[in-house]
Amino acid sequence: MESKKAQTLTLFALAWPILIEILMLRLMGIADTFMLSHYSDNAVAAVGFSDQILAMTVMLCSMVTIGTTILVSRYVGAKDKHSASEVTRVSISLNFLFGLLLGLVLVLFASDLLRIMGLPAELMKDATIYMVIIGGFTFIQSLMLTVSAVIKGHGLTKQVMYVMTGANILNIIGNYLFIFGPFGIPILGVKGVAIATVASRFIGTIALFVILKKRIGESIPLSKLFRFPKHHVKNLLKIGIPSSVDSIAWNLQMVVITIFIALIGTTALTTNVYTTNLRAFITMFSGALGQGTLILISRKIGARKMDGAYAQSMHIYKIAALVALCVAGIFFLFSKPLLKIFTNSPDIILLGSTIILLTLLLEPGRAFNLVFNNSLKAAGDVNFPVLIAILGMWFISVPIAYILGIHLGWGLIGVWIGFVVDEWVRGIILMRRWRSRIWEQKAEELEAAKS
Repeated sequence: MESKKAQTLTLFALAWPILIEILMLRLMGIADTFMLSHYSDNAVAAVGFSDQILAMTVMLCSMVTIGTTILVSRYVGAKDKHSASEVTRVSISLNFLFGLLLGLVLVLFASDLLRIMGLPAELMKDATIYMVIIGGFTFIQSLMLTVSAVIKGHGLTKQVMYVMTGANILNIIGNYLFIFGPFGIPILGVKGVAIATVASRFIGTIALFVILKKRIGESIPLSKLFRFPKHHVKNLLKIGIPSSVDSIAWNLQMVVITIFIALIGTTALTTNVYTTNLRAFITMFSGALGQGTLILISRKIGARKMDGAYAQSMHIYKIAALVALCVAGIFFLFSKPLLKIFTNSPDIILLGSTIILLTLLLEPGRAFNLVFNNSLKAAGDVNFPVLIAILGMWFISVPIAYILGIHLGWGLIGVWIGFVVDEWVRGIILMRRWRSRIWEQKAEELEAAKS
């Protein structure tokens, strides 16, 4: 068995590039909004509204990409290059076709979807243009997500970080050119932002394919591109579909809880927006460690090192919880100055700093939950953590949010207490599942499906 130090270094080597990648994505999103706000407030609203629909396409494409990372990591651990190559080819082909289909739907029904969701008429033109351009090239994003999942599965998280960072910088440059129009470049507004996004994703996808060829030695012959071995498709969807159900349940939960917060009042709603934005930077760390865990445990299980996988996960969760606690503590210490970036309201700053104090309890629980959730998924025990997630969201988080936040009048603090209890209860249940080692049987079943 590897020493704890070696395990930590291995986790760090995988996780820090993922952390930087997530950080860059969030910073670039803020930069996008900031630049577009200098063009038009309506443009910001139109793009933001459209992104709510377009985000669903990422979630749907993740049905394949989550399974891709796990299976490729597992086959790399087993030194089964042929199966890793087959999964790569099947994943790329499947998500490319899926991206084309989603793109066609978005192009044909963009205005209808926006209208159904209640978009104000004055935003319709910009939002439709943005959705048609971005949505029409969904296949590029689906390829980008899939190839990056393959490369991460081979442990090359640093290379993905470089490409994603470069693509986002190109996107910012493109936005600047089309929004501010230097050097006589036409000012295209929302259309220009969409063109810049598609162009940067296209260049990023090409770069990822180059890495796939040069660093991994993976080539995809056109003659084999659209062949779909049944067992690989089955395994990809067996892992991916439940994970997507998890994401859908989370999004629906947040819709309901946002309605509760709106009932509490404008101050609570505004505070929640600001604190959620700040929390997004706190959760980056546990998110990166969670992805690192997924790769590490998948590789251990692929190499048939069940005891090593068990011990590694039990060690990682302690690291993840400690890191989450430290990061949340730093954000709490600077919570008031950070909130003052968004607002001068003393009520919002006081409430927001109290909510960020709660993250000292929330984030270690979330890290705890994430590590065992991803460990079980890596072992092929996918349905159990998804079931626990849905039950936790709808029978712990939502009821507590209503009882404490609305019924007992604790407001936003009561809502966030619901999040805390949910994360810790789920984490404890998933840890008990991991300790039971039932997942070893699931890992064997997934392996048997290959033959």
